[in-house]
Amino acid sequence: MFWRLTFRFSFAALAVVILCGLAVGQYVDNPDVRGRLISWLLLAAVAGVLLVAVLSAGVTQRMAPALRDLTAAADRIAAGESGKRVFPDGVGVVGALGRSFNLMSEQLTTRIAALEEDRQQLRAILSGMVEGVVALDADQRILFANDRAAELLEFPTRSPVGRRLWEVVRRRALLDVVQHALKSPEPCREELRASDGSSRSLTLHVARLPGSPPRGAVMVLHDTSELRRLERLRQEFVANVSHELKTPLTGIKLCTETLLAGAVEDPEHRIRFLEQIAAQGERLHMLILDLLSLARVESGEEHFEFEAVSVPSVVHACLERHRAKAEAHRQTLDLVSEPEPAPIVWADQEAVGQILDNLLDNALKYTPEGGHIRVGWGEENGHGWFQVADDGIGIPDA
Repeated sequence: MFWRLTFRFSFAALAVVILCGLAVGQYVDNPDVRGRLISWLLLAAVAGVLLVAVLSAGVTQRMAPALRDLTAAADRIAAGESGKRVFPDGVGVVGALGRSFNLMSEQLTTRIAALEEDRQQLRAILSGMVEGVVALDADQRILFANDRAAELLEFPTRSPVGRRLWEVVRRRALLDVVQHALKSPEPCREELRASDGSSRSLTLHVARLPGSPPRGAVMVLHDTSELRRLERLRQEFVANVSHELKTPLTGIKLCTETLLAGAVEDPEHRIRFLEQIAAQGERLHMLILDLLSLARVESGEEHFEFEAVSVPSVVHACLERHRAKAEAHRQTLDLVSEPEPAPIVWADQEAVGQILDNLLDNALKYTPEGGHIRVGWGEENGHGWFQVADDGIGIPDA
């Protein structure tokens, strides 16, 4: 710095002396006067160069430490250190430069801190997602992968960042979708099935990052295994319900067609067909009640309508509904006792009837032909109760 300043100012001084010498040689005719003037100009030139050197040395000595501090601080900021400051002396140009540098450093530190906070928040959000997220560069190197993605894709290493996708994922279908997404401006979606025969199902969304050429892509993986399982259950449920509804409807249709074909004029068989229609209609009614109850339970909106319910009336109605089935298996339905007065309880009549229906249905199902099923009720400590006993196989002790 010293030599640059000295050279520049010395060159300027010599240029002035040379111009003055040319002017003397041009306009002064007396040789003696011209010689003296030229001598004085040479002395002035030498003195000027010496003065310039002294001044340059002083300026350099004063400015060099501050400039070295600025250079060192700038190098540390470039290396990643933030918050670096300098402490320049004076109020001149160097002092103003130092204050500007400190202001720049403070603002840069604030912005870097804000960007780092945003990055950490984004990382926390992505890490807490139930979906798997993987960011790739244009060469399919993994830039980021949250824990859910590592679980769904079964990475063989805990640190996949920096490795190529095909090094840690062995699913050809997934790699093909990613390759296609990197070439296509439109997002790609594909459903992937597990190749090991398990029921795991993944839905893959891949979108290319903007830029020309493309800078990479983002993958989002959804585990749809539970959804597909529920869909299969729904299909099986619909098939079973259709079968259960078809059976009584077929019986009603056959009985009705038989009656219309002329059996309605036969008193001996007419009653039997009408009883079959009534029984199948009751079966349909019970199926519909079961479906409604199941729908209320699944929706979490099971509500009971409490009212005064006569226990004997519920028991008698339930026995009549199951008597035909018991007679078909030569089973006997008996009332144990009918205590007086008849207990009245505060309950939901439909729910109480459904509970008793389930108990009787299990008793009829697990009691052998010719067996006995006994139903009783009573009242104790202000509460009504009923019981179903049979001589079937029972429930084994835990």
